[in-house]
Amino acid sequence: MRDESIERYRANLQAEVDSVALYRALAEAEPTAELAEVYRRLATVEEQHAEFWRRRLAERGAPIPPPRPGWRTRALIWLVRRFGAGVVLPIIATQERLDEGKYDQQPEAVEAGLPPVEHSHARVLQLISRERPAGLSGGALARLEGRHRATGGNALRAAVLGANDGLVSNVSLVMGVAGADLAPRTILVTGLAGLLAGSLSMALGEWLSVQSARELYAHQILIEREELLAFPEEEREELELIYRAKGIPPDQARALADRLIQEPGSALETLVREELAIDPEELGGSAWEAATMSFLLFATGAIVPVIPYFFTGGLLAAGVSLGLSALALFAIGAGITVITGKGVLRSGLRQVLIGAAAAAITFGVGRLVGVALAG
Repeated sequence: MRDESIERYRANLQAEVDSVALYRALAEAEPTAELAEVYRRLATVEEQHAEFWRRRLAERGAPIPPPRPGWRTRALIWLVRRFGAGVVLPIIATQERLDEGKYDQQPEAVEAGLPPVEHSHARVLQLISRERPAGLSGGALARLEGRHRATGGNALRAAVLGANDGLVSNVSLVMGVAGADLAPRTILVTGLAGLLAGSLSMALGEWLSVQSARELYAHQILIEREELLAFPEEEREELELIYRAKGIPPDQARALADRLIQEPGSALETLVREELAIDPEELGGSAWEAATMSFLLFATGAIVPVIPYFFTGGLLAAGVSLGLSALALFAIGAGITVITGKGVLRSGLRQVLIGAAAAAITFGVGRLVGVALAG
């Protein structure tokens, strides 16, 4: 009869052997002494876990397999030695994040206190991956991130794209019903309905997105608080590893961790900010503010092709609608250049062509449908 516990122990042992080999390879390839020491400490802890599962197998009288890394781990180690730690670090960090809960439901591991350590290792690797992508030095990374943040314009990007969505979707809708040769009042009502439906949909989607993020962050903070209370020594070591990963000398990192762990509030805030990249004071921003802004931005773009139908109809209204929409699309394309750094004329005309193509397609479909219904 197959003993499922023995198979589970073997799988756990193999995973730990793979982790030990990977961390040691990362330590050998890492040029920064402080970060290399972090990898070596992670390898030491994983070796202790591997020994734990070896003892479990020995207690069952099961043969203990040799400590040979799997083929995937060997491939990653080859990449580390060939191209450096930064190349595979995102892969390893992602895999650790996926596997961090593997011991949560295993009673032997829970009794030995393994789950918090695995969670800690996953978060430390996430931090290192976030702070040191592609093996960049801390100073180079800071300069790069500073430039990206200065030119990224997330708020501007959201504003431009929100207005663009409303404009392109509603000019397509208006041209579609105009192609069907409906009455001006019908086109106006259709355009306003499209504006309202699209704005509400965008607002609801934004509200759900931000609110879900807030709830996720709050749950992660709660888990971190519980781990800090239940396993203070593991969290103290995690704080030390965080500071070591940032390049702080060992003695200073240890002193900082010792001081912080004596102040649970400060320790929790540090862990939340550094590990989870969450600002406890913000928690993802206000869902209602995000929803309102999304509604207004979409509506701002969507009202443009509808405006002529308040005053006139027929081909004149359609032509004015297309003209206003083309001007607005060009302005949006020009606004995008603030983010992309590309030429204003090129980006503006590209945006106009995209909107014109969408409007032409819906106009043609509307005309075909209108002719078919009339016939």
